[in-house]
Amino acid sequence: MNFFRSSKPIELPKHNCVLPHALRIPAVEKLVGKRVVLASNSPRRKEILRTFGLEPEIVPSTFEEDLPHGQFEDLHEYPVATATQKAVEVYQRLVAENPDDSPDLVIAADTVVLTHPPPGLDSIPFEHQGPMLQDVLEKPSSKEDNVRMLLDLNAGICEVVTGVTLVYPVLEAPGYKIKSLDERTLVHFADSPPELIEAYAESGEGIDRAGGFAVQGLGGLLIRKVDGDYQNVVGFPAASFFKFMEILCEEEDDFLEV
Repeated sequence: MNFFRSSKPIELPKHNCVLPHALRIPAVEKLVGKRVVLASNSPRRKEILRTFGLEPEIVPSTFEEDLPHGQFEDLHEYPVATATQKAVEVYQRLVAENPDDSPDLVIAADTVVLTHPPPGLDSIPFEHQGPMLQDVLEKPSSKEDNVRMLLDLNAGICEVVTGVTLVYPVLEAPGYKIKSLDERTLVHFADSPPELIEAYAESGEGIDRAGGFAVQGLGGLLIRKVDGDYQNVVGFPAASFFKFMEILCEEEDDFLEV
């Protein structure tokens, strides 16, 4: 008698982004066997999701990420709009390529760094102030530009904002739903000597980073404290993302059901 023979082969799910160490919460359980796509080539976002038990398929968006900042009255809307464009572009492309294997969930994110005025510089109480005038801090164009940017931030504050958009299929037109969130974190810079800032810029680490620094790397030497989600500063607000997923599971009947 052969106890190992089976008349029915074991069928493994074609797609599964849930890793064995993931917490078995309802939102994660719902992702088992689903085609989940991360519309980003960012190694930091991939690593953060993997840390918490998700390993989605990587399909970078072709969206140019060139929305004009001036069209947004509130700059916090800018990364959400960019993330939405990226998620929709990838979702529509994958559906067109293979309608029989379309994604169950596309995740996109965009992180920007904004200037933030230090507290105590205005005689008007904070609760009576209007919207703050903020600027987007782009990636430095050179090591010299990186030094200039970090000298401006030295002993000051910047705000890191990540927009996260989820796109998933539904039965009604246009065939998908879009849900978004934004996470905001304040980064307080230490009062660093010029030689430390110059040495950091010389390392080259900040050249391809918005704001000109990487909090999880050598740039951590320039930071005094972080108010809010540290992972958000790295590139993806994992805690808010999973909480958002739980809310969608509870409140949206069609979430991951089509």
